[in-house]
Amino acid sequence: MADRSIALPETVLLKAAHLGGEGARWLAELPGRIAELERRWAISAGPPLAGGTAAYVSRVRRADGGSAVLKIPLPGPEAYDQIRTLSAAGGRGYVRLFAYDLDRPAMLQETLGPSMEDLAPEDAIRTLCRTLRAAWTVPPPAGARPFDKAGQLAELIHRLWTKHPAAVSERAVTRALRFAERRAAVSPEPVVVHGDPHPGNALRVPRPRAGAESGFVFIDPDGFLADPAYDLGVVLRDWCPELLAAGDPAGLARRYCRLLADGSGLDETAIWEWGFVERVSSGLYLLDMGAADLARPFLETAELLQGGRTSTG
Repeated sequence: MADRSIALPETVLLKAAHLGGEGARWLAELPGRIAELERRWAISAGPPLAGGTAAYVSRVRRADGGSAVLKIPLPGPEAYDQIRTLSAAGGRGYVRLFAYDLDRPAMLQETLGPSMEDLAPEDAIRTLCRTLRAAWTVPPPAGARPFDKAGQLAELIHRLWTKHPAAVSERAVTRALRFAERRAAVSPEPVVVHGDPHPGNALRVPRPRAGAESGFVFIDPDGFLADPAYDLGVVLRDWCPELLAAGDPAGLARRYCRLLADGSGLDETAIWEWGFVERVSSGLYLLDMGAADLARPFLETAELLQGGRTSTG
């Protein structure tokens, strides 16, 4: 089984290449790792699923005839945080774990349905808020301290804009850094945030169950302790096609922000500022990774929300 050919999604290959030698080793060892987990967990893996961004993901058949999903993340501390979060969640707001390996990160998860990506933005925002309220009940690890996400993103923006000064205007970068500074200056009650709760990471449960009252659960958590408004800023960061097509993109973004505030009970200003920081940092990160086509909508909408012009060329 170790000589099987594996056609991974382009984004996974890009991220593996970005990791250098560590990513190359992960790719080289992947066929053997799959075969090892098939023996250990008594499963039979199918071809990789499309849409993965940072892991090998495939649907598998279990020895009892049931189905599950095998996930082998790319190297990095994020994989351990993800497993710990899903294990602590016990299915509340998140996909259920059947088995996992922390030493060489891998997971066997429940099979879920399609993502929330086909929902209209307003419906998706309301459902994401409801799903996040369940996800935010996950208990933090003992002794965990809030993570300085604002500081991390500010450093990322400054470093990558220095490398790619033509990617986005100085005005947009200055605003993002000012918002990051403001978010770092406040200390709201932290929760274990998902970290990337966009509609593609929210999948429908095949049948009603406890912990999935919204009808959806999240996959792929980053799982760090932070301001819950950060998660909502990530949600606001998206909807680039809608904003680019709108006659009043700032007005539409403000409407989405109000929906997020109403659905969560959290501060609208905090959501707006996190969303802008995420929009600029995500665009620069994707551009630096070599994914200019994915980066462009984030950077273009950042300009539209505060004026100016941009190019990712």
